[in-house]
Amino acid sequence: MAVDEQSAQSSQSSQSVEAAAAAMYYRVAPGYNVNVRSGPGTQYRVVRVLPLSAQVPIFCQKPGETVAGPYGTSRIWDNIGVGEYVSDTYVKTGSDGYVAPRCA
Repeated sequence: MAVDEQSAQSSQSSQSVEAAAAAMYYRVAPGYNVNVRSGPGTQYRVVRVLPLSAQVPIFCQKPGETVAGPYGTSRIWDNIGVGEYVSDTYVKTGSDGYVAPRCA
């Protein structure tokens, strides 16, 4: 029974950590309506457009097309929802590198 309880507690802890990580929101560059795309590149279709001053969660990140934006030039794309990606160059993460796990 103790093993089952430990397993359940471990599972709950890992879900709590994932929920906390998902709760981190980042601001989009001021003055930009950012295109949200279905994949990590401008060749993917636009699924929606973020409003000015939007804040987005970053669930995971993956390399894709290189894009130049207000926060530099990067190949990193941020997954902000199921099938939703924005270039990291439009999101103020405070880092030039990855700030979230790589997408599977």
